[in-house]
Amino acid sequence: MSLESILNAESVAIVGASKNETKRGYQTIRTLVDEKYEGNIYPVNPKEKSIMGFKCYKNVSDIKGSVDVALVCTPARSLPAVLEDCGQKRVKGAVILAGGFGEIGDDGRKLENEMVAVANKHNIRLIGPNTSGMLNLHDSLNLVGLKDTPKGDIALLTQSGNMALTLITEAKIKSRKGFSYYVGVGNEADIKFHEYLEFFRQDPKTKAILMYVEGLRNGREFVQQAQKTTLEKPIILLKSGRSSTGKKSAGSHTGALAGISEVAKGAFQLAGIIVIENSDELFPAAETLSSLPPIKNNKIAILADGGGHATIAADILTDLGVEIPELNAKTQANLRKILPAAASVPNPVDVAGGTDADPSVFADCADIILKDPNVGGLMVVGLFGGYGIRFAESLSLMEEDAAHRMGKMVKKRHKPIVLHSLYNSERPHALELLRYYNIPVYDSLDISAKCISVLAEYGNYLNSYRPKHNFDLNWGANARPEGQKIIDAARHDGRRALLEHEAKELFAIHGAPVTGDRLVQTPDEAVEFAQSLEKTVVLKIVSPDILHKSDAGGVRVNLKTEKDIRSAFKEITANAHQYQKNADIRGILVSPMANKGVEVIIGTKYDDQFGPVIMYGLGGIMVEIIKDVSFRVLPITRSAAKRMIEQTKSFPILDGARGNPKLDQQAIRKLLMLCSEIVEAYPDIEEMDLNPVIVHEKGISIVDARVILKQKTGDPSSF
Repeated sequence: MSLESILNAESVAIVGASKNETKRGYQTIRTLVDEKYEGNIYPVNPKEKSIMGFKCYKNVSDIKGSVDVALVCTPARSLPAVLEDCGQKRVKGAVILAGGFGEIGDDGRKLENEMVAVANKHNIRLIGPNTSGMLNLHDSLNLVGLKDTPKGDIALLTQSGNMALTLITEAKIKSRKGFSYYVGVGNEADIKFHEYLEFFRQDPKTKAILMYVEGLRNGREFVQQAQKTTLEKPIILLKSGRSSTGKKSAGSHTGALAGISEVAKGAFQLAGIIVIENSDELFPAAETLSSLPPIKNNKIAILADGGGHATIAADILTDLGVEIPELNAKTQANLRKILPAAASVPNPVDVAGGTDADPSVFADCADIILKDPNVGGLMVVGLFGGYGIRFAESLSLMEEDAAHRMGKMVKKRHKPIVLHSLYNSERPHALELLRYYNIPVYDSLDISAKCISVLAEYGNYLNSYRPKHNFDLNWGANARPEGQKIIDAARHDGRRALLEHEAKELFAIHGAPVTGDRLVQTPDEAVEFAQSLEKTVVLKIVSPDILHKSDAGGVRVNLKTEKDIRSAFKEITANAHQYQKNADIRGILVSPMANKGVEVIIGTKYDDQFGPVIMYGLGGIMVEIIKDVSFRVLPITRSAAKRMIEQTKSFPILDGARGNPKLDQQAIRKLLMLCSEIVEAYPDIEEMDLNPVIVHEKGISIVDARVILKQKTGDPSSF
């Protein structure tokens, strides 16, 4: 069912309505009346006949008119019965304020499941539970109780009432922007984040979507919907729970799956979401993206009235990945015509006192700079707005003239301006005029730089978007009968882990460059095979009871002579029995020693929020120490595989650092794509681990492989 009838409800039942002014059941009715909500209001309380002049009903089912949404202010334990009553009335949606559900543990989850089952039976969609409510600012549908929330074009979705209050207060005090809707998403027991995105994508009153997220019930559907949405409207998101302590806090608050991870961040960015990591940048970024056109070429000019601010701004923007291009010769020549000889004009542009007597010169400079085809946007930093305060009141009119002109420039040139001013807190009229023209103004250089950088980030995404990755998994595609046979045999054997030679065989079936191994049962067989290779060899124990062979002393390397091989065979067999007395020993794997190179790791696993994901990084024993890894949600594209490799800190090692030869990056990319293919091909696979994979100048060697199967064969999309 569409969320239209809930978020744009024309009639509201207040279950738990009250005459007590401290109760939500009173405050909501008071707010709806004060803000002149034009829909029907139905208080529900069996103990009252009327509240604030409205007839009171014993039950929702007693109401004569239709009811679009019920705001339920009663305790958690009452919810199944309340929703059963709402179902009799064919109520379309309910906003559940109460906590005490999934966020408190098993008993709460049981109650939440019971509540959702009743709602599903009657086709009632639920916001919450554990929510502060919802607001539709354009229709005065206020089911939160907050007064004087500024109306505008930003939709706000959060899992924290306090964060919502923070953002709304910030908008009220520091901005001219406001909100189209606010929804406290709560536990996502029914309506999920991605469903709200779909609604706001189509909503004409919403230009940007601002989100605070603690956890996602279905991350994959979320990023799929986000990818559609960001092509039309920006999404700005802060996700908490990066630390282990933060995860626990988030979990206790919402009952959702918590924690920002590299997996989540990578998936969000791939879907075009602007990910914010500092809470004080969240609303400014949303304000900017809802007000200004995106930057098309990632190139920004800086206009300053002081060298210090210009230099700091350039440093911050560079750290944020934005280019500061040199202005072309014509632009520089035109700037020199209106600025003193001491001015610096390449970029950043420092007016060097050229605006002291006439701050309207800022607008002259801005016009010249924005005409430069190499410039995508302009950041103005310094004293603008404060010349009339700092020097002479007569300069204020000149600043106001410049503000009018800069405001019109943005519309004319389709290039954004973001302004930093030391005098922002004074609220001079010139800065208010800029805000009137939707030019954001901040007193923090860092926030100003972040805001113009997100315009570049969003522009980069729109410019580079190609419909290659929709996060859909084609389960069973490219499966090979002989590969499935290996998995089925392990299942039949009662195992969840493939033995190393089985895992390598599975990869070999799909064309992976695994080492040429042989499973042997006796020292004689080991010697015979080793001699046929004419290479130094490795011996490894093969046992379903020993997953980590090195821990059991089950690996010996650099074996050259017959004596070494026989000794190693006996030694690792004895070690295995000592490590686990009754271990099921299937044999010894004899492998050729791989040529030297750089060790990397490639692995896949199931993420609670996004399903199957893939990891790449520096391998061997270093993976646990350095943790130089990158993640992507599967499936991946060739370009994503390339970026995974390049974003690691160890990438220069592969790229020929310090005169060393370049290693075969294309072979790594092919293996990443192959791993993605194998996960899709065999839904039984829960984890894969190729470590180490040795990268050479030409080619790679998969030295060790591990494949873990799911507990049970079942629906491949369940995660």
